[in-house]
Amino acid sequence: MARLEPYHGYKLSFEIDFNHPAVDATGSRVEFDFSHGIYRRDIARARTFGFTKDVELMRSRGLGLGGNMDNVIVVDDYRVLNSDGLRYDDEFVKHKILDAIGDLHIAGKPLLASYTAYKSGHALNNQLLRRLLADESAYEVVSFEVDADAPSGFAALAPAW
Repeated sequence: MARLEPYHGYKLSFEIDFNHPAVDATGSRVEFDFSHGIYRRDIARARTFGFTKDVELMRSRGLGLGGNMDNVIVVDDYRVLNSDGLRYDDEFVKHKILDAIGDLHIAGKPLLASYTAYKSGHALNNQLLRRLLADESAYEVVSFEVDADAPSGFAALAPAW
């Protein structure tokens, strides 16, 4: 499930459910509001993750070729294999927030919205954005002549690094 609702700012809430011991042992839900959080500190360093059982199939399809233990969380049937562990206690779900930020960014303009998702991924986020953009009555383009009128943390979105 993924949905967008009007919001005076940009907030994302995500919940995962993988039914996997290593993932379930971490936080499964996170909410990040750009007006309160610090993207660079709270979200940006979350790595993608993959399961050892999927590596051969992915590589045979030309996927994940740049992946290594520095930029991917690798999980076997029971645990995280990276020697340095997780960067965040809830890194799995934070990476899903990071994915959603990128997926929704292709709208071409920052969103004033609250995004909520449960077990979503790139395909569902893409469908959500396509449905939004296909219905011109579902959104409006706004601008703020004065930065102070923009939601907190919105007028000057900081780069990740």
